[in-house]
Amino acid sequence: MLEKKRMFITGNEAVAWAAIAAKADALFGYPITPQTEVMQYWTKYAPKYNKLFLQTEDELSAGYYTLGAVMTGKRAFTSTSGPGNVLMQEPMSMAEMMRIPIVFVIQQRGGPSTATVIYGQQETTLTAFGGNGEGFRVVYSTASHQELFDYTIKSFNTAWKYRFPTYVLGDGYQGKMRESLMVYDPEEEGIEFVAPYSLAGRARTDGFKHYRNTYNTEEELYDILQAHIKDYDAMTPKVVEWDTRWCEDADTVVISHGIVSRSCLAACTLFQSEGQKVGYFRPITIRPFPVKEIREAVQKAKQVILFESAQGQLYKMLTEALYGLSVPIKSILRPGLGITTEEVYRETSNLLSRKG
Repeated sequence: MLEKKRMFITGNEAVAWAAIAAKADALFGYPITPQTEVMQYWTKYAPKYNKLFLQTEDELSAGYYTLGAVMTGKRAFTSTSGPGNVLMQEPMSMAEMMRIPIVFVIQQRGGPSTATVIYGQQETTLTAFGGNGEGFRVVYSTASHQELFDYTIKSFNTAWKYRFPTYVLGDGYQGKMRESLMVYDPEEEGIEFVAPYSLAGRARTDGFKHYRNTYNTEEELYDILQAHIKDYDAMTPKVVEWDTRWCEDADTVVISHGIVSRSCLAACTLFQSEGQKVGYFRPITIRPFPVKEIREAVQKAKQVILFESAQGQLYKMLTEALYGLSVPIKSILRPGLGITTEEVYRETSNLLSRKG
């Protein structure tokens, strides 16, 4: 049991504490910046809490080890970044096909390829949709250390309740920097955990009788996917999350996700203090995307301004969500760069002055 207390720690340490709080049994992983400290902190605390850790030979192996542990009824997870996220797409896709309740923590870095070890939001599309397949996943895009802690805990319940792989999408800034957060025992806060169970060698009665990821005919695969699509659509309104403020009468709505949202929220708060009709919208789940909610938020707006540290990955999701609406979308794209409150305020002010 964790004592409820305020801590000043890195985001990677917050993830390790959250997994302990969620009663995770095992972490399988391979070191890659900027998430390596998730494993380091886990191994530091694992002996005290009787947890398992294995450093595998690469990220591909880490994904499959984690799948195997989950299938034996363990709350297991892995974490990675950048090229490791690419390598893990094969076991991630397997988890989607076989409906394995696995948790992935992704601390984004700049790309493509090895690129930088610091920061970026350039793994948004990759994490949300992956490789082959339709992207039957739940992806929480976090903006703070507290959210890294909260949503890591939540991810285990989401994964086991709905049987879709679930992701915590952070970034190098969150992973490396220190800030204050509240660590707590979820059960003491009234959070009930979905009990894990063995998926292998067990008589099933809930419809998940075959754990296959290879099918003999197109028609057979199609029938299986129709069931997955039905389950995913039914789950969507239960898991989709967003944050919206001041959009009811906003002329301009600023949209962003993840850590960039912190700068956007601070800038929008400043605009509000000046009497400017600038609203704020942040998708917390980028998969599934809050389509209905974002359309409602911008329906009265004269323009939408999007900020992201990528070359239009969130923009593509947004344009699809707003298809058919006439509101113009203006984008500020900074692939691989951090976006400050001052920059959001300056760029938004420039666009406000040119509005209409």
